[in-house]
Amino acid sequence: MGLIHIELFATLDLVGQAPGGPDEDPEGFPFGGWQAPLLDDVAGSQILAAYEGTDALLLGRRTYDIFAAYWPYQEGGADNEIATLFNSVPKYVASRAKPDLPWAGSTQLGPDLVGAVREIRDRHEHVKVVGSLDLVQTLLREKLFDRLDLWVHPIVLGVGKKVFDGGAVPTNIKLLEPPVADPKGTVYLRYGLAEGTPATGDMSAPDRGAGRDH
Repeated sequence: MGLIHIELFATLDLVGQAPGGPDEDPEGFPFGGWQAPLLDDVAGSQILAAYEGTDALLLGRRTYDIFAAYWPYQEGGADNEIATLFNSVPKYVASRAKPDLPWAGSTQLGPDLVGAVREIRDRHEHVKVVGSLDLVQTLLREKLFDRLDLWVHPIVLGVGKKVFDGGAVPTNIKLLEPPVADPKGTVYLRYGLAEGTPATGDMSAPDRGAGRDH
């Protein structure tokens, strides 16, 4: 069985909407492209490394349309490495409609999204989910992911669609490697899904004072 990796760019208040450009989601969101001023070579290297080994993309409809209009035309340019990868691997699209899928290697998933994602995980080794917040929130609710790569940027927007919505379920997450910060203050965090649900405790319990002076 392969792994489902979620790749997300978010603000400090965990807004993940339209990081890449002003035209990604122009209706009612005034900060499209908020990530661009914060990118640097360190973050670029982290992102490239995160995509190593990718053998399939799993995308929501909006993200698919954005990618399909961009990546097929970027090979040989500054983004050649990612473009070559994205253009060569299968693309699976979650959509309730019947969209046109012009990007080579694209397939629409059936109405049973959970079942379809499980089949994809059985078929591939490293499936990457990029952006696609509606799809991501479904995967989070279903605990149908294995890795969560989160780039947290040092800005607060106060508006916009967030990584975790009101339907999130209690979930344990484990940090898989030490956080890395780039010179502009973006922190890269790689998490993995852990067993169980969050526990609770009592901060006034006697063993909490074991390290105090007596």
